[in-house]
Amino acid sequence: MKTRTAQRATPLIAALCFTLALGCASTGKPPDPNAGTGPTAGDRGQAALEGLLMGAIIGGQMGPIGAAVGAGAMLIYGAVTGNVPLGGGGVGSGPRSEREREADLESQIEDEVQRQASLETEIEAELRRQEELLASIEQDEALKNVLDEEAAPELSAEELAEQADTRAAPLAPKDRDLPEYIFDTDTVNVPKGQWGNRRAIQATRRSLDADRDGKPEEIRYFDEQGAYVRKEEDRDYDGTIDAWSTFRGGDLVTRELDANGDGARDVFEHYAQGRMTRREIDRNHDGKRDAFYDYQNDSLLAERHDTDYDGNVDFRVTYRERRRVSSEEDADKNGQIDTWTTYAPDGDQDAVARIERDQVGDGRPDTFESYARKDGKTVLTKREEDKNGDGAIDIVSIYENGKLVRREISDPAMMPL
Repeated sequence: MKTRTAQRATPLIAALCFTLALGCASTGKPPDPNAGTGPTAGDRGQAALEGLLMGAIIGGQMGPIGAAVGAGAMLIYGAVTGNVPLGGGGVGSGPRSEREREADLESQIEDEVQRQASLETEIEAELRRQEELLASIEQDEALKNVLDEEAAPELSAEELAEQADTRAAPLAPKDRDLPEYIFDTDTVNVPKGQWGNRRAIQATRRSLDADRDGKPEEIRYFDEQGAYVRKEEDRDYDGTIDAWSTFRGGDLVTRELDANGDGARDVFEHYAQGRMTRREIDRNHDGKRDAFYDYQNDSLLAERHDTDYDGNVDFRVTYRERRRVSSEEDADKNGQIDTWTTYAPDGDQDAVARIERDQVGDGRPDTFESYARKDGKTVLTKREEDKNGDGAIDIVSIYENGKLVRREISDPAMMPL
């Protein structure tokens, strides 16, 4: 460090020595008869003092060594010539008052002080910029972790098992544990009823813009007591919010989704005690819900469907212990149930065991079909028919391997001629 300072001071020393030599040489000239008697001892002393200060200021830019060299050189120069170097006062530069010399020196010192202050300001600004850069790097790293979690979320064994079983009541989605400093926080006023709230609230809003596009991917809202009340999400990162969740007591109670990105909500979910209790879907995106799923405890209980989107449910399925046990269907879409199916377990599958049909449209079954599993396939084994609607079976058909092998007719009027 000392070597570097000495190297930086070398040009200054050379310049000062040159100035000293020049000043000293000028004293060897014959005196100008019109110039007066020349500098007095007092003038030389004053010039030496001013030169000392000037040299220290100038040399100080090169460190302590430069300050010492500059002060010494300028002191000698002022003492010999009676002039302040580099345009200062002194007798050799013409008659100037003591006040003018002092004002000149003070001005130069003030300029140097201002330069030093300006330099300190620049250093402080650079330090602040470095701190902001470090904070930005830390935030970017945190945001990168958020995006990585979104791309490859870690699921527990229970969550993986629940996802694999479509008849299990889905677990309520959990919020990621994110540091608060990566959110932008402000306050918003929420009018009564805007979120289904019974009163107006002043909510704290925390926004997360993970990909830095100016459009938050997640916004969390907290009421005046700090309770978590609402969340909005942009799940596909297209810049538009497509999921809205409400909370009560910190627990998720409802979630609505825009599944196809058209701006309209088409999935409606309800939760209790950490699991889904009901799910409704608008499958054809016409603004009407046409698929309904009900859950009890941790399992699917029933599902209902409007298969032709006419506003009427025409297909229902009932479950018990996550197995399908029965279904009802309006097969001809006339608004009346006409097909009833019963299922029986066959390994991990639910196989059709019996189908009852209303063939005449009176709301009562009149055809009864029995089925069995053979070689991994469901095959018809028997069909019973009440042809005249008196409640008694008139025709019994027996099947083997799905083919008719025998038919029994109990009503003689139905015997073929």
